[in-house]
Amino acid sequence: MKKNEIFEGTVERLDFPNRGILNIDGEPVMVKHVLPGQKIRAAAGKRRKGKCEGYFLEVLEPSPMETEKDYCRHFGICGGCSFQSVSYEGQLKLKEAMVKRLIGVFCPDEVFEGIKGSPLHFGYRNKMEYSFGDAVKGGPLMLGMHKRGSFHDIVTVEDCRIADGDFQKILLGTLELCRKEGLSFYQKMKHTGYLRHLLIRKAWKTGELLVVLVTSGQTEGMNHEGTFLTEFAGMVKGLPLEGRLAGILHMRNDGQADVVRSDETTVLYGQEYFYEELLGLRFKITPFSFFQTNTSGAEVLYRTVRDYIGETKDSLIYDLYSGTGTIAQVVAPVAKKVIGVEIVEEAVAAARENAIFNGLSNCRFLAGDVLKTLDTIEEKPDLIILDPPRDGIHPKALPKILAYGVERIIYISCKPTSLARDLNVFAEAGYEVKRACAVDMFPGTSNIETVCLLSKKP
Repeated sequence: MKKNEIFEGTVERLDFPNRGILNIDGEPVMVKHVLPGQKIRAAAGKRRKGKCEGYFLEVLEPSPMETEKDYCRHFGICGGCSFQSVSYEGQLKLKEAMVKRLIGVFCPDEVFEGIKGSPLHFGYRNKMEYSFGDAVKGGPLMLGMHKRGSFHDIVTVEDCRIADGDFQKILLGTLELCRKEGLSFYQKMKHTGYLRHLLIRKAWKTGELLVVLVTSGQTEGMNHEGTFLTEFAGMVKGLPLEGRLAGILHMRNDGQADVVRSDETTVLYGQEYFYEELLGLRFKITPFSFFQTNTSGAEVLYRTVRDYIGETKDSLIYDLYSGTGTIAQVVAPVAKKVIGVEIVEEAVAAARENAIFNGLSNCRFLAGDVLKTLDTIEEKPDLIILDPPRDGIHPKALPKILAYGVERIIYISCKPTSLARDLNVFAEAGYEVKRACAVDMFPGTSNIETVCLLSKKP
């Protein structure tokens, strides 16, 4: 097909993370944001790795899998969710098939244990980062998520089904106040404007809320920033929230990157942290703490990890890419010692504090890049837990990890394509998958977690 040529076809399958595969005149074509069984119209695009990429235009006939009708009214517009029109059972089947297709060569049927669902299908997210912007150029101020396929356009997601109900109240209250004040949003290309992000976190067990307004320091045209921030805090405190406010913060961010970060943080009310509970342990959560966005699903995930680890009474465990030390502290009660390594210093500080708070004296957390920090640890591990970021393990760190020659490795992955790439290296080094399963932490979306138990061959 020629570029921009319009074609019609039926989606045969999905490849992670939501890439529909069609067969057009004997040629495989990949189209994003579709479902198996849908008949669609699309336009031919670039050719990559032997496959033509198509650009979705419209659904001509729905998929037989689309049996759900009561879904978010932003579905298909917001870039967050892909599977809300499919029953939850159907979502699990789609995700299981995508994972199995990627790692099946390392993980035969007798080893792969299927997929575990999330206890909550809606309202499960305990953290949301909303962006300020507009829906169309020059349109009214909006606050919410990016539109599907757009770097600029924002949709106000007041009917979001995967976020906690208190989040919508705070979102709409903030938007109404900012519109009333006539405040401008930060334009990413021009690097001008005031409003940038609204970050909300909530503890699933304790119900505590942390609300963070992120702005630039460009206050030109405002009567008085302090007056506005006081009014913002008062508005949030006056909302009929189900949870309890732990803190309201203002962060100034003058960086050019479109990310939530802080050059300066001011506490407008309360404190800049709260506590969450997970499997009988308590964890201090700050605005930038890494913590699974689905707490109920995290308990399923970490129970699975603990089950895969098995007997560890006299074992020294490495927890690499340890974040705030959640996994390390979950396994510490049944281990001799756990050493966690994490590059984010704030996360390491939180991990150390949490370990003391939970009365765990056999945890040690080190701040640094796994690649370099491994050279500084004298104690050798009996077992290694890996929970790397989406891109997987750094290629130069893998040989160091393999050099320990431990009998068992637990690999937790939030991106099956990275997992499949790394499993190939482990296989070449003499490791085989003994147990594996997928854990759905993100209902309604195409994302999935995977856990593998690797064992060194005799």
